[in-house]
Amino acid sequence: MDHTVPPSPSPVDHYENFPVASLLCPAALRPAIVAIYHFARTADDLADEGSHTADARLQSLAAYRLALDRTLTRASENVDDGAPWASVMQPLRTAVIRHALPVSWLHDLLNAFEHDVEASRDGSVHADLRSLQDYARLSANPVGRLLLHLYGVASETALQQSDAICTALQLFNFWQDLSVDVPRGRYYLPADLCAQFHVDPRCPQQAHAMDLQMLMEELLAFSTTLMRSGMGLPGVVRAAAGWKAGLELRLVIEGGLRIGRRTRALGASIAQHRPALGAGDLPGLLLSALLLPAR
Repeated sequence: MDHTVPPSPSPVDHYENFPVASLLCPAALRPAIVAIYHFARTADDLADEGSHTADARLQSLAAYRLALDRTLTRASENVDDGAPWASVMQPLRTAVIRHALPVSWLHDLLNAFEHDVEASRDGSVHADLRSLQDYARLSANPVGRLLLHLYGVASETALQQSDAICTALQLFNFWQDLSVDVPRGRYYLPADLCAQFHVDPRCPQQAHAMDLQMLMEELLAFSTTLMRSGMGLPGVVRAAAGWKAGLELRLVIEGGLRIGRRTRALGASIAQHRPALGAGDLPGLLLSALLLPAR
């Protein structure tokens, strides 16, 4: 098999709703959190940025997976500077070894990115919310589980709460990015609910405004309920990793809920406009996070 690395996309300035390895994270864990983020962000770029064909993107992701496997199985502690994605893989290797990170969750992330490329190529639509939750099990939930692993939290209840939060964040991101994803051929509106509300998941901008608004209300209500089912987790994280880590998670939860409210406020115009959070939202987010019920 040819493992030549196709051209990588140009550097991209990424908009993020939520803090990444902020000062609230435990300092000792920050390098590992940054390494995980850079691993996932680079894979996302390979899958989504630039003008490469689907086949080229899949080839890049296959080469990236091979680089991951080779990095984690090599006898030498250091990664050759000339190896593909060495600047990503070296810190990740250090984190995996130092914290015994489950490598299968890293592979789940790559599986999700490959699924995205294939779905976009084929014009696929998710059948229902269950299908979207299954996708989030690979695309979002591993990140939360990796963080819990770093925090030393492993109870089944905590893992389920983390999965609920991460899946909800993924869904909020889908609804927020509707105007961006559809032109790229990425369709995340579930087919069954679209049929119920007379919305074409591939052309939501052409739907009657009231139909699209009712569909979004249904999807946002589902996502909000799912998010709130995980609201006991910050207390567990606080007990395990300190108040800053607990507050960080509460900020993430409140950020997701706030972007959901902002998405809802746009109504049917969500098909043309993307809501966003900015620096001006931080004081309100912080206050809301501090006021979230501690469980």
